[in-house]
Order: sequence, then structure tokens, then C-alpha cells
Amino acid sequence: MKNTTVLTIIGLSIAVGLAGACSSAANNATTNTPTANKTTVNTTAPSNVAPKTEDETPATVKAVFPGAQSFTKQHKDIPKAEIAEIEKLSGSKVPDTDHHSYLAFSTDGGARKQIGAATIVKAGGKDLVIVYENKEGKPYIKEIRADGVSADFLKQFVGKGHDDKFEIKAAGGVDDATAKAIAKAVQIDILTMQMLYGAEDKH
Repeated sequence: MKNTTVLTIIGLSIAVGLAGACSSAANNATTNTPTANKTTVNTTAPSNVAPKTEDETPATVKAVFPGAQSFTKQHKDIPKAEIAEIEKLSGSKVPDTDHHSYLAFSTDGGARKQIGAATIVKAGGKDLVIVYENKEGKPYIKEIRADGVSADFLKQFVGKGHDDKFEIKAAGGVDDATAKAIAKAVQIDILTMQMLYGAEDKH
């Protein structure tokens, strides 16, 4: 009877030992799982903070808004009907159905406010930065800058809106062909800005 009891106790000990070994192996298998298969959740990050995005504003645009603290890039597709109207008014083909503009913002005084908008237009082999201001809800050209293009030539565009004639003369070393190309490109851009963002015309 004693022998049977001893054997039973030994058998139970072996069974318990095997169960413990299996449990330990299972735990090790769990803890040794490669981290590549795990999803890490950062519980300390605030849920209401938007992820940071890279600033896509070109340096040439930032240069015309020295008082701006931030920029927003706007992208809009120009509807076919508007493209047809712009081409009719300008007498030239719209180069792209995508239109990009950059809005400049200031936070001086604690309030965020828009201080201007700009676009980049290619014409005559040059990149033109067109700076717009808002008058009664409509865009007007405040300034145009372009490396290698005379300021005397570019100042002819200042104050023009989408209803104005673009009879720009060659000046400051800009030849007739380049002057016409730039004038058409600027006219198409301001017509586009008016169609996409401007207040409704009442004429």
C-alpha cells in the first residue's frame, strides 16, 4: 500500500512538472514573438492633435510675405465650363486643369488672419510669383516678382483685376514676344482666381 501511494505521488509530481514546463514554454513563446508582428499604440499622444505635414510653400512665395507665420497650399480642379470661359475671355489656352495657390497667414496680436495669396505662373521661360490682394471680394494683382525680369516691366500689372485689359508693353529689356507671353499667362491666372475664389460679378 505504501509503494502504491509513493508511486501515485511521484506520478502527480511528474504531471505537475510537465504542466508547468508547458506553461512556461507557452509564456516564452509569447514574449519572444518578434516585435515586427506587434502593433505599438502610443497611449500618451493626444487624440486631438493632427499629424504634422511638410510645408510645401516655395521659398519664392515665402519671400513676398515676410510677415507671414504660416502658409496653406490650396489645390483646385478648374471645371470644364470655367476653362472654356477663361479661354474665351483671354484668347489663350489654359495650360493645366489643376490650379495651386498659397495663402499666407499672420498670427500677430494673437489672432490668425490671412494677409495675402500668391500663385506661381510659368511664362517666357520664367517663374512668376503673382501676389494678390482682396478688394470687395475680388482678387487684384498687388505685385509680381520674377528672377531675371525687369521690375519696370512687371509694375505694369499692379492693380489689375480680371476685368482689366492686359495691354502690356515691352520694357526693361523684355522683348515683345516675352511680354505677350507673360501678359497672357498672368491674365489667365487672374481670370482663374476670380472664377475659383472671387465674389460674383454684377455686370
